[in-house]
Amino acid sequence: MDMEIDDTCKAKDEEKKWKQILVIMVGAPGSGKSTFCEHVMRSSARPWARICQDTINKGKSGTKVQCLTSASSALKEGKSVFIDRCNLEREQRTDFVKLGGPEVDVHAVVLDLPAKLCISRSVKRIEHEGKLQGGKAAAVVNRMLQKKELPKLSEGFSRITLCQNENDVQAALDTYSGLGPLDTLPHGSFGQKNPDAKIQLGIMKFLKKVDAPSNTGSNASSTQDPVPPQITEEKNSCLEGQEITSLLSDAAGEEVKRIENPEVASVNQNGSSSDVPTLAFPSLSTSDFQFNNDKASDVIIEKVEEYVNKLGNARLVLVDLTHGSKILSLVRAKAAQKHINPKKFFTFVGDITRLYTGGGLCCNVIANAANWRLKPGGGGVNAAIFSAAGPALEVATAERAKSLYPGNSVIVPLPSTSPLCDREGVTHVIHVLGPNMNPRRPNCLHGDYVKGCEILRKAYTSLFEGFLSIVRSQEKLSKGCNEDIRLEPSVSQDHSEDVHGNYISTGDKIKRDGGHEYERSKKCKGAQNEVGTDINLSRAANLNADNEKIGVSTSKAWGSWAQVLYRTAMHPERHKDDLLEISDDVVVLNDLYPKAQKHILVLSRFDGLDRLADVRNEHLQILQTMHTVGMKWAEKFLHEDASLAFRLGYHSAPSMRQLHLHVISQDFNSKHLKNKKHWNSFNTAFFCNSVDVLEEIINHGKATLKDDDSLLSMELRCHRCRSAHPSIPRLKSHISSCRAPFPSSLLENGRLVLAPRNSAKP
Repeated sequence: MDMEIDDTCKAKDEEKKWKQILVIMVGAPGSGKSTFCEHVMRSSARPWARICQDTINKGKSGTKVQCLTSASSALKEGKSVFIDRCNLEREQRTDFVKLGGPEVDVHAVVLDLPAKLCISRSVKRIEHEGKLQGGKAAAVVNRMLQKKELPKLSEGFSRITLCQNENDVQAALDTYSGLGPLDTLPHGSFGQKNPDAKIQLGIMKFLKKVDAPSNTGSNASSTQDPVPPQITEEKNSCLEGQEITSLLSDAAGEEVKRIENPEVASVNQNGSSSDVPTLAFPSLSTSDFQFNNDKASDVIIEKVEEYVNKLGNARLVLVDLTHGSKILSLVRAKAAQKHINPKKFFTFVGDITRLYTGGGLCCNVIANAANWRLKPGGGGVNAAIFSAAGPALEVATAERAKSLYPGNSVIVPLPSTSPLCDREGVTHVIHVLGPNMNPRRPNCLHGDYVKGCEILRKAYTSLFEGFLSIVRSQEKLSKGCNEDIRLEPSVSQDHSEDVHGNYISTGDKIKRDGGHEYERSKKCKGAQNEVGTDINLSRAANLNADNEKIGVSTSKAWGSWAQVLYRTAMHPERHKDDLLEISDDVVVLNDLYPKAQKHILVLSRFDGLDRLADVRNEHLQILQTMHTVGMKWAEKFLHEDASLAFRLGYHSAPSMRQLHLHVISQDFNSKHLKNKKHWNSFNTAFFCNSVDVLEEIINHGKATLKDDDSLLSMELRCHRCRSAHPSIPRLKSHISSCRAPFPSSLLENGRLVLAPRNSAKP
């Protein structure tokens, strides 16, 4: 009895010594904070909760207050907590540190990895929770690192672990992964070489001082207003407009041009700039047509001032290829004099055909300083745009107009197959012809600037009116479809993954979402929510006709990033190395980010059949073919491994264009199954069984869809025994050993595909 009492007292003493841990992660985007948390949660015997601001609001981006509330609740439940935010400034950490107390140790794990590595990861990553990815991620990482304040024990931390390389990170992972429920860690700073360091060694070689905009025009030096205070304060920081060419050429495989004007950084850092309809235009007639720069700049400012407030949240960007551009200097100076909102109109130095991949500027519409024939050639902007857009632009232009008179414009929706749409997110090109003062070119005005300025005003009026019609059509389309429509391109990558984990990889370069659900509205992530460029139409009256011409479903606007499966289905010969099977009706390919040991997609090759909502009676045969092919591959996999089980089905609201059938094994053993959306998209009513879809089409002429977003945010439940689990790591651990029979509903009507010998005992 005395021994039992002693054991009880000892256990109570140990219980008193046990403390929960609140770990505040500190690091730039791309430093690996989320990966660190997930690894520890999978490995540690201690109960953990991960609080991530990117997903705190039912899978979407939330607020700091929501994070504090959730963290407090998790601590009350007896869990240790990871705060998965950047937390690079002391002010951002203070409220979380206050959650500590006698029973809660507050730790900081600082992932102070090289800027180049963080940027490279951010640029390349796919389907990031916070949608911070692609070209714009590089500028954000740079800006955030400039404000970095390494944590100190005096802030209230009991332990700080600084990781400056991969070995340090692994050591910290091992330390936290090995913690048991009663284990504690010694207090103090570990690995911190200089607690007062703000700028990490190595980053400065990538950063250059941002000089004030040069004023090369005759009036610029004396008339330009001071730079706005918020820009002056940051002019020596690494803004989004800085030149980081050497850094991003390694990270993204693309040379990045410097954004000339800090207003770009100001606009982009105020949210998802990708959501903002943007027209990029060159100065008309000032190059080969030899129009006077000073007079041209007066007309530009006059017309911008007239239209800038008519465009709502849209913005105008004057683009020139050179930093020493006189027209840019003149326009900047005169825009400052007129106090034109720099977030609605600014200048940009770069190649107008590579604004996104070359400088992180998202523009859905670009203007072409065209020739009267509307043909490629002639050099300059016209030749560059036709070359970058490929033959698709010339064909689409010819359908709209054969020639162009000075002062007029023509709007051309870009087919999704155009490289300029695919790579840069440009949905429309507006050809516009200005006045000519060059005697070697047609329609020369021979110095008549009265008539010349009149034509130039007319040209800019026509250009801006055309852009305004696109913006209005996009708004009408958004309301008409009752869907969130975004204008967000993404950085080119060789492969990606959609919101539900679909394969979107082929030889094509693709775009992705990201940002916050550009989502951002989320992708259409974009939007998007998650991250693409919507194929919008220039005029509402021509909506259906234009959609038919460029192969876009009239019921949904698909982002450019979401077109990859469509392109694969329509042109399988370009992707033969990526495909498992090609026929007249379907193509079969592996999901690049499989959510199980075996996960393939069967794509319909029927043009215009974008998703399950489009399916009607007349499509029954193609669905039966897809099901038959899917069954064939499931049976092939079962012959190789009889322990597997398969489901065939469709997502109710897919993120990728082109109807595709998932054939997925039910082990869900995959490192790519990372979050609640991934799991619930295959294990709730969001996933429509192929056999049920066929039956509904036969009986009702269409499928019953349950695309409620709440399905994706439901609690995590085992697909066999239906037990609930708090996190994906816990769920994965459970299902790896769960041997409960599958629900009877799955065993009926062939919804579950099993090897013959396993049919009796699934």
